[in-house]
Amino acid sequence: MTTTRQWLLNGHPRGRGIEDGDFKLVETDLPAPGEGEMLLKTHYLGFDPAQKGWMENIADYVAPMNIGDVMRGSGICEVVESKGGKFAVGDLVFGTTGWTEFLVHDGEGLTKVDTELSPTAVLSVLGTTGLTAYCGLFKVGKPVAGDTVLVSGAAGATGSVVGQLAKIAGCRAVGIAGGPEKCKWLVEEAGYDAAIDYKADNVKGQIREHCPRGVDVIYDNVGGSILNDMLANIATGARVVICGGISRYETGSLPAGPENYFNLVFRRGTMAGFIVLDWAGEFPGIRKRLEAFVQDGRLKYQEDIQEGFENAPETLQRLFTGKNRGKQMLKL
Repeated sequence: MTTTRQWLLNGHPRGRGIEDGDFKLVETDLPAPGEGEMLLKTHYLGFDPAQKGWMENIADYVAPMNIGDVMRGSGICEVVESKGGKFAVGDLVFGTTGWTEFLVHDGEGLTKVDTELSPTAVLSVLGTTGLTAYCGLFKVGKPVAGDTVLVSGAAGATGSVVGQLAKIAGCRAVGIAGGPEKCKWLVEEAGYDAAIDYKADNVKGQIREHCPRGVDVIYDNVGGSILNDMLANIATGARVVICGGISRYETGSLPAGPENYFNLVFRRGTMAGFIVLDWAGEFPGIRKRLEAFVQDGRLKYQEDIQEGFENAPETLQRLFTGKNRGKQMLKL
């Protein structure tokens, strides 16, 4: 029998930000693995803004979370014991594991870590982050060489990859981020052509300045007033990709519809949301493509790795205060 610490859901943060009391740290005994099962030891946890939506039970594309459930999340684990399980002892695997130091699992839905990059890449540039950037941009945004691609939340883990993929596709990439430090990183490290600081006011004017021919593809991670300002300057035939809405996570309510949505009519534009799981069958091939871009130097990525299992709630909250630089993770 193995004793493990787990973080349980202790509150539904609807209409407010996440609080420490929304989680409860417990110690529990796990049963020994049965036939076909494995004992896994978690080495890293990955964090995404979508986790707040799961806690609120707003996101209906995943099962609801009840008080007392192990907090849902992604992780990288090592197989430490196997009773004829899907993976061998010593293998590193990743997938939805939850906030737990150890778990018993049959391997369904988990994937073996197979990369020449750091293993943590499977939670960042090769994980949901990179896959979301790739699928949202190419499957929904459909950029062509010469297009102007405008990305909100551009310094985040997903946004920073979107801009670089747009450059690989021969597009002009403009990013919106908060503060001069993030904007400098976007241009100097992530290779964006220009960066707009939304904290410097007059976002609409900055967009016009940096996108004089209008915006062909919007990749929105923020929603709210930022999306409204982006819609004010779309080009004819623009494609608007709705990926996330981090502006709503603190309030818990969905943002009001953008006032400028009728520009979609004037400019014959389209706006579509997506769930990256819809292309799950293509993930292995997309991961190989993304890894090749990293290896040939065309795609850079950042990882923000905190330490200590007891710091999991605080690490999640970093996503909503702009503290993280790149993919937010926690090393146990």
